[in-house]
Amino acid sequence: MRVGLFIPCYIDQFYPRVGIATLRLLEHFHAGDVEFPAAQICCGQPMANAGCVADARPAAERFVATFRPYDYVVAPSGSCVAMVRHHYQGLVADEAARAQVQAKTFELCEFLTDVLQIEPPRGQFPRRVGLHQSCHGLRELRLGSDSELNVAPFNKVQRLLANLEGVEFARLERPDECCGFGGSFAVDEEGVSCMMGRDRIADHERAGAEVLAAGDMSCLMHLDGLIRRERRPLRVLHVAELLAEALGLTISD
Repeated sequence: MRVGLFIPCYIDQFYPRVGIATLRLLEHFHAGDVEFPAAQICCGQPMANAGCVADARPAAERFVATFRPYDYVVAPSGSCVAMVRHHYQGLVADEAARAQVQAKTFELCEFLTDVLQIEPPRGQFPRRVGLHQSCHGLRELRLGSDSELNVAPFNKVQRLLANLEGVEFARLERPDECCGFGGSFAVDEEGVSCMMGRDRIADHERAGAEVLAAGDMSCLMHLDGLIRRERRPLRVLHVAELLAEALGLTISD
C-alpha cells in the first residue's frame, strides 16, 4: 500500500526529528511504500481556528488534491488529523474527494494500533513516563477515554508503549486536562495559557514523571517552553521519538 506522510508545519520547521522518527516507525512496522509528497502545505487549521474560513479553503483543497492518490495518510499530530477528519466540510468543493481523504487520514498511534494492528512492540525505555493527552486526539479522535464520558478506560498511546522494558507510567491526578496551548489562545490569553501549562507540568512532577510525552508537538512545544524557562527536570518527547529511541531506530536531523 502507499502511505502519504503528512508533516505539520511546526514539526517541519522546528522539530524535524519528530518527522524523521515517524518515517522510521512506519518503515520499521512495514507500512508499505511511505512517501513524503513535496506538494503538501499547511492543513489549514490555524486559519480555520481563527475564523478565517476563506483563507483555510485553499489549504484544504490543496491537502485533498495532494493526498487523494494514497491509500492512507498518516501524520504525527492529533490536531491536524482532527482538522482534516472533522472540519473539512464546506472547505472542499469536491465532496467525494474530501470524504475519501477524510476516511483514510490517521494520527500515527491510531494508524499503528487500528490499521496495521501491530502488537505492542518490545524495546527498552527505563523511565517513568507522564502521558499528556491532547484535546484533539482525546476528544475528537478518541485515542483514549476521557472523564466526561462514562466509558470503559482505554488509551491507545499507552497500550502502544506498554511492552517496553523498564517503562513506568506516571499516575496523573488530572490525566485528560488541557495544556493551555490552543494555538492563538496562547497569544491572546498568555497569562491563562501559562497557568494552565504550569498546572499540567506540576501534575506530572507530583507523579514522579521523568519524561513528559504526547502525540501532539504543539502541546509539547508549549509545555517545553515553560519547562526550559523554569529549569524543570523533565525531558519532553513526542511519542514517535520515544518509541523510536526505545526500539533503537536511528534519527538524525
